[in-house]
Amino acid sequence: MYKTVQTTAERKRPPPIKVLSGQLRTAESRGTVDSGDGCVIKLGRGRSLLVSLVWMQGTVLEVQLDRNTVLLMDETGTFVVQGVNNIPKGKPCLSQGKYVMVMGVIQAFSPEPVIRAVKMADLSELAALHRRMWKLEVEDLQLMLA
Repeated sequence: MYKTVQTTAERKRPPPIKVLSGQLRTAESRGTVDSGDGCVIKLGRGRSLLVSLVWMQGTVLEVQLDRNTVLLMDETGTFVVQGVNNIPKGKPCLSQGKYVMVMGVIQAFSPEPVIRAVKMADLSELAALHRRMWKLEVEDLQLMLA
């Protein structure tokens, strides 16, 4: 009945790539962020990966509902997530100390990564397991894609 209109950048955008904040912080630009071109992250051994839609995980450090943002930290640093007030079922994730996953579009990658959230989920129940596995999951996916 109703159709959602997608921009050209959204239609071209590949599935989310698991990344660490430190990788985004050292990424190289592929044009303007709003163009949907994203950035290139270095994987080592001369390999790189184009990224625009990301899947990240981290611990909530600070919630600023009045600014529609949350500050998260993974094992490589901090990153900001914008648009958190608009995420369906996102409110349970918005407490200091929660371990959460976020999928979103890169808004900025330097000096600090900024992600516009599309989805958030609370992973706190099994946080110890998720934290231990996250870096391995990121490395495994990136090796397969590069």
